[in-house]
Amino acid sequence: MTIKESLIKDIKARQILDSRGNPTIEVDVQLITGFTSGRASVPSGASTGKFEAVELRDGDKSKFGGKSVYKAVENVNTTIKNALTNKDAQNQNEIDKILINLDGTTNKAKLGANATLGVSLAVARASANYKFGPLYEHIGNLYNCEPQILPLSLFNILNGGKHADNSVNIQEFMVAPFKCEKIKTFADALMCSTEIYHKLKAILKAKGYSTAVGDEGGFAPNLKNDEEALDLIMEAINDAGYKAGQEVFIALDIASSEMKGEAEKIGKADGYYFWKTDKYFTTEEFIVYQEKLIEKYPIFSIEDGLAEEDWENWKIYTAKLGNKIQLVGDDLFVTNVSRLQKGIDEKVANAILIKPNQIGTLTETLDAIRLAKQNNYNVVISHRSGETDDTFIADLAVGTNAGQIKSGAPCRIDRVAKYNQLLRIEEELEKSSYTLKD
Repeated sequence: MTIKESLIKDIKARQILDSRGNPTIEVDVQLITGFTSGRASVPSGASTGKFEAVELRDGDKSKFGGKSVYKAVENVNTTIKNALTNKDAQNQNEIDKILINLDGTTNKAKLGANATLGVSLAVARASANYKFGPLYEHIGNLYNCEPQILPLSLFNILNGGKHADNSVNIQEFMVAPFKCEKIKTFADALMCSTEIYHKLKAILKAKGYSTAVGDEGGFAPNLKNDEEALDLIMEAINDAGYKAGQEVFIALDIASSEMKGEAEKIGKADGYYFWKTDKYFTTEEFIVYQEKLIEKYPIFSIEDGLAEEDWENWKIYTAKLGNKIQLVGDDLFVTNVSRLQKGIDEKVANAILIKPNQIGTLTETLDAIRLAKQNNYNVVISHRSGETDDTFIADLAVGTNAGQIKSGAPCRIDRVAKYNQLLRIEEELEKSSYTLKD
């Protein structure tokens, strides 16, 4: 009797560290062939949505301040391993259904989304290796498309909010090099963002500001206000020899759920509060504030412009700004098809941020991407603030022709690893196209 060589022989998880020095989980999946395996590690967020799948941590304060993941590791090495041994790694849907049913909760609270995702992604990589093909091609087969475009990349160059100990409230300031005469490939875009990044460092240094970096590699200076951050970025774009608003645009992640939470702390739950600079906005004022920013600066995308449960105001916000810029739901949608469907039905936002660890399996991640695209929502594949050197999201962005990716600054190997993988993929794809707006 012939044994199918793509069957799972062994699964082993371990605790490793992420880019912030916090524990996370890494999983190895070995196939029956004995020499074919796949490995994946799971990132972790600092600014997390309350509707994300559960990241299982031990809570034992004597180990890593309660952040160890030994329970999640044990769940992989026992329960999940026993359920998946001798299952076919090429059948991702079946593998992920087993994981979902094995957990049995709506938010992966039993096994932990970090446990299920680590296994799900490692299985996908093992299956790609079994076929001796690139991961992005395997993902393309799962998603039923031909990978052929490199994503528009949003490069984080200045950090604030909960990603940095500074005076800046907005969490991420990003530059996005658009397709133009100077920028025709992903490699060109990476060079562009890197040149702007280094110019910004020089400007900050000349002004006496700190050039230390935040969680995602962007600079984290203490500034007078958030608008100064935008002014400095505009200066850096110009000094690097690019035209803001023509060749390079700006994207923001406001992380408004944090501002809503801070407003609640001071007894003003109906609005938003810049806690670092002691500035309160009513919701109407907060929308007007953002509208003024996009009138003054070449901002093409705002992520989490309002809080995750502020649905009624999201409708007003989208009606007002949705035909002008990209409005991305992160905490709002948390890579969850049910929440995304609600957004589609209620005409809320026009783009979704995709973070696989928000949902817990590759299949569910692909379902969210598919639903978004079917309803003309833009898709932005994203890293987390606590990252590893795993480059899976680079292949995910290309494998699904997602169109956009954000993976932090062109600085720190946990961020640069993803960009370097995109360089390799671009080299491999003979008919690739950098998918930036002309």
